[in-house]
Amino acid sequence: MAGGEIMVLTDGAQVSYMGHDCEQIPAFLGERYGQLAKRLDLSFNQLRSLAGLKDFCELEELIVDNNLLGNNLELPRLAHLHTLTLNKNKITDIEALLEHLHEVAPSMEYLSLLGNEACPNQLVSIDKDEDDYQRYRYFVLHKLKKLKFLDSRQVSDRERAEAEARGAFMKVVKPKADTESSNLRYDPVLTPYTPLPKGSRDAKNHKGVFAKCRYVYYGKHSEGNRFIRNDQL
Repeated sequence: MAGGEIMVLTDGAQVSYMGHDCEQIPAFLGERYGQLAKRLDLSFNQLRSLAGLKDFCELEELIVDNNLLGNNLELPRLAHLHTLTLNKNKITDIEALLEHLHEVAPSMEYLSLLGNEACPNQLVSIDKDEDDYQRYRYFVLHKLKKLKFLDSRQVSDRERAEAEARGAFMKVVKPKADTESSNLRYDPVLTPYTPLPKGSRDAKNHKGVFAKCRYVYYGKHSEGNRFIRNDQL
């Protein structure tokens, strides 16, 4: 699609609006194609909201890969939507997303979340492995029981049975230590102390400082007491 054109196929049933760097769905898309579109591709934009979907009441497939959609994602109720791909967005809260999709998209059969932090695999973190990803699949299938495909793989009968039995306990969470350690990071606003002399604290007026020390330590256990007198040479 060259020059940011709108590609419309099959009498408006398939609409593609890719690579326009828009942060919201343009109103004219819904006005022109909302009653006709069955498939809508909005990939490679800068979308932070999907509020403009309210006019696409007949939508069956939605592709919004490579955008900036986060945990505040909200979709209107789309009774016919069976396919949703949200690859490479900014979603981190898998439980909130699944509960929302369960409510607004009751016909969902295909979902892809690859490239989001909420989907724990090596595309987003080298610390994740296949076990993390499999637990995620069980949890998703527990929430969205009608799914036939998740990400790039078909849902197997074994996965569905495991999700039914233990999926509720398979949510992958970050260790509590991660949150605690983040609170201990140095913050120059909250921690105004600095060992630097006053004249060198300004980044625009940074300079070295040389001066004689006025203080002498006389402690008995100081390394400074280990000196050699002339009569000991």
